[in-house]
Amino acid sequence: LLVSKDFGKHLLEVEDLLQKHGLLEADISAQTERVQALNAAALKFSELEGYQPCDPQIICNRVNHVQTCLEELGELAGKRRKELEDSRQLWAFFQEMEEAEAWIREKEQILAAKTCGRDLSSVLTLTSKHKTMLGELGSRRALLHQTMKRGEQILAKKRFSPGGIQEKIREVRLRWKKLEEVTGLHQQRLQEALNFFQFSTETDDLVAWLQDTYRIVSSDDFGHDDYSTQALLRKHRAVVEEVEKHRAAVLALRKQLALLAPEHRQGVDVQIRIVEVEQLYGEVAEVAVLRQQWLQDALAVYRMFSEVHACEVWIDEKEQWLEKMEVPEELDDVEVVQHRFESLDQEMNSVMGRILDVNQVVQQLVDGGHPSAEEVRSCQDHLNSRWNRVVELVECKKGQLDAVLKIQNYLLEC
Repeated sequence: LLVSKDFGKHLLEVEDLLQKHGLLEADISAQTERVQALNAAALKFSELEGYQPCDPQIICNRVNHVQTCLEELGELAGKRRKELEDSRQLWAFFQEMEEAEAWIREKEQILAAKTCGRDLSSVLTLTSKHKTMLGELGSRRALLHQTMKRGEQILAKKRFSPGGIQEKIREVRLRWKKLEEVTGLHQQRLQEALNFFQFSTETDDLVAWLQDTYRIVSSDDFGHDDYSTQALLRKHRAVVEEVEKHRAAVLALRKQLALLAPEHRQGVDVQIRIVEVEQLYGEVAEVAVLRQQWLQDALAVYRMFSEVHACEVWIDEKEQWLEKMEVPEELDDVEVVQHRFESLDQEMNSVMGRILDVNQVVQQLVDGGHPSAEEVRSCQDHLNSRWNRVVELVECKKGQLDAVLKIQNYLLEC
């Protein structure tokens, strides 16, 4: 049993042989105690004095022979255990290499069947799974390195060197290298897909923002008075600032597109998408400028109406005063009224400046083609007409005062 050359043809068989060898070793150990006891008993016969049933030398030779056979048996048992353990190490190496090959084949099939996703969410999910696989790859790489190192140690011992160890190491190493290349290529494709879908998502978000902004800047709400129009103008200026801030993002689209993989950046759809975004941004920027001008024109109109109203209030007051005023006949009263007219002249100069400003604003609005040009022109004509009437009333009253003053001076001279 101990000189057998059967060391097993696979790991399970070697394990079975080691188990049987362990039982044999246990049997040898038990027999060793028995032999030692028998040898001790036999040696007593070689030490007897007087009658000796057997020659002491024969007894000693017999004891030594048995002890030598027992020691040889122990050496054979130790040698076979070492050979069986070496065999187990060898077949464990082959089994681990086969498991590594099976794992590599499984990952190759998975990578061959994997897609790169259809949208950003699926790509992110696949990227997360791929990171998990990279972790498994790292762990398996360390185990495979240890297994190959053990295979090289087996070759170095030259005790069990059946053909195939070096070939198996070379084969698995090549397959592993190919797997890492495929894994790296798939990771690159995932990153390219991730970049493309992130680009697409950002572009979609930009388009959505531009569409919302276009609805805002194309609104026909210009306010209903000075206060509401000023509020709309403030909000619009903030929108214009945002539009200007997004200019860089629109201009950067083509640079970002150039960084994508050829299969993504050369697509007709993505090229058309970029052109659409650029055109939409141009429309938003153009309409934003127009709306700002329209709001400023509306604000000018409301301020003009407000100024006209203020002027007309003053005209109403002076018209009533002039129409009700009677030219006094007494000199002292005439001087008082004349002093009032001097103050009125100062007020009229001030109001005249305001009316000239109104006329200038009206002319600008009419020349600019404002949609309320007719209404504005009508308001201007009405204000100018009332102003001319006030001027006529003032001139009339001044003429009457001058006439009374001449009469009073003539009477004083007389």
